Amino acid sequence: MRADPQPLTIRPAKESELTQIMQLIDHSRSIMRANGNFSQWGGYPGADLIKSDIAHGIGHAVIEPDPNEGKDGRMVGYFALLRTPEPTYTYIEEGQWLDDTTPYGTIHRLACAAGVHGIAQCVFEWAERQCASVRVDTHLDNHIMLHIIQRHGYTRCGVVYMRDGSPREAFQKMMYPMVNSGLKRYVEAEILPRYDHFDTAHKRDHVERVMAQSMELASHYAELDKEMVYTIAAYHDTGVVEGRERHHLVSGRIMREDERLKEWFTAEQIETMAQAAEDHRASSTNEPRSLYGKIVAEADRDIEPTTIVRRTVQYGLSHYPELDREAQWERTLQHLNEKYAEGGYLKLYIPESRNARQLERLRQLIQKREEVRKIFEQEVLNDKTKQGQSQ
Repeated sequence: MRADPQPLTIRPAKESELTQIMQLIDHSRSIMRANGNFSQWGGYPGADLIKSDIAHGIGHAVIEPDPNEGKDGRMVGYFALLRTPEPTYTYIEEGQWLDDTTPYGTIHRLACAAGVHGIAQCVFEWAERQCASVRVDTHLDNHIMLHIIQRHGYTRCGVVYMRDGSPREAFQKMMYPMVNSGLKRYVEAEILPRYDHFDTAHKRDHVERVMAQSMELASHYAELDKEMVYTIAAYHDTGVVEGRERHHLVSGRIMREDERLKEWFTAEQIETMAQAAEDHRASSTNEPRSLYGKIVAEADRDIEPTTIVRRTVQYGLSHYPELDREAQWERTLQHLNEKYAEGGYLKLYIPESRNARQLERLRQLIQKREEVRKIFEQEVLNDKTKQGQSQ
């Protein structure tokens, strides 16, 4: 009977392994080229950079147990995990990081050997055990890495630029080590997947942003139960399953009826959380009944100017398909002005939120009709492309 394969392990890389590491990098570069990615890793990373990684203690080797290689096993992967802020992540376009305050690790220079499975999974899981938040970037043409990143639950945050000016898709994942592990497993397995079936404005990336922003805002208030904040944010839009119009009320009902929540919360806490979910809707005329409600309401704003315009267009195309292009355009402008312009119904509750400065940027964008129209036309084109692919 064949024994199960031994798990991969990770240890600090050694300078004496530089030749092996460069071979792994050369192999990974060839895989990129074979899959149509000719833009990434042109002469990068070089031996001097790998030496620097090792000298600074951020270079790591992935080891496969191999009796033929002695007790140290065989090196099958290499990566760097930076534990200090990545300078190229200071500026981000087309979005924003999930969280700006939690110290994060950054995975760079992941290289793998041929024919060995599970290297990337081992690296990501290891990095996530070391850090409360992990960030990573890759080229838009690196389809293999994009698939790996998304499969591991990372949220696309926008576009960052490398030192040579080339763009990269940027991703982040929050680990929430302060939250009960059983509660986290339940939310990740049973609650978050529900968002995969909702409209574009309420997909999983949205709820993950709301969760991250809620936890970041809650850090300013020591009296708040962080597990309650986490759970409210995770459930806040689950009511979309019955339609958008009353989704906030349905979300509250879903929380009250979820028997599993009784494993972690009292009846009083569940009622407070349900009320917070009910109170989060931006169009509500009443102020949230608790600080918990204000936190999730503020986090739900997700005021990134370009994203707001895109989602407004996407919602119109999805829910009012009978409207022609110009009617969609007028609907987009009407919604943006009613909700976000001076005097609009959007309310901000938490002074520590980054939404105030983002709202001002959005108001400036709304005044620039030509820029808004460009975003509108791009989303219309994207929608037509999707429809053509589904036919």
